[in-house]
Amino acid sequence: DVLDSYITNGSILRLKDVPEAQAFIDSVEVAVIGFFETEAAHGYKEFLAAVKQMETLPVALCSEKEVWAKYGIASDTISIFRKADLHQEHLKLSEAKKIDGDGLARFMTINNIYYVTEYNQATAVGLFQSVVKTHLLLMADRGRTNSDPLQQIFRDLAPKYAGKMLFVLVNGREKSNARVLEYFSLKSGDLPRIGLYDGVSDKKWLLAAGEITTERVQDFCDSFLDGELQKQKEETPEDKTEL
Repeated sequence: DVLDSYITNGSILRLKDVPEAQAFIDSVEVAVIGFFETEAAHGYKEFLAAVKQMETLPVALCSEKEVWAKYGIASDTISIFRKADLHQEHLKLSEAKKIDGDGLARFMTINNIYYVTEYNQATAVGLFQSVVKTHLLLMADRGRTNSDPLQQIFRDLAPKYAGKMLFVLVNGREKSNARVLEYFSLKSGDLPRIGLYDGVSDKKWLLAAGEITTERVQDFCDSFLDGELQKQKEETPEDKTEL
């Protein structure tokens, strides 16, 4: 497995051909590839410095022009491949005004969008820059954890809506996320709740209070994609049903 070899070696994987590159991209939700012609290339050292800051992010290097052509790379570029919104983000180093390790690490952090992305100041930038403008939010009283059944529902459903919706986890205990709850007219005592935000129309809806199940969340998503949810009145403080 390409990713396993990357992790166990503890060094940056060097992609030798198109099948290896595609296998690397396919093996993870977010993949970063540094397309550098040589190690003397502009931005190469800064890229390595940024990678050290992003310990959990799968990263590879590639100097093979056959692979470059496959992904439309013409010059030294740092590329991020995401499954959640089926997006490729390319940073052409020749066009970058300033290159340093911290700046490149921020570029990676902002674009680190998963099937389920935990909301914070950095990921918010990437979420709102995505071409996918519809966000499904799980507003809960905890951050990312593998033991929470609601988050598992979210994780199971998210791949089915790749390219259509971004699934976002909002930790309601974080003071910095208070504005998100306020936007949906919620208080921390109302959690957990499911909300949907459409960036195109700048409108929001809440899944009616009650047990959060896979079926209810899926129906909620599908009702938006079918255009039915848009016919309903937007959630307002007066409409809100208390738990």
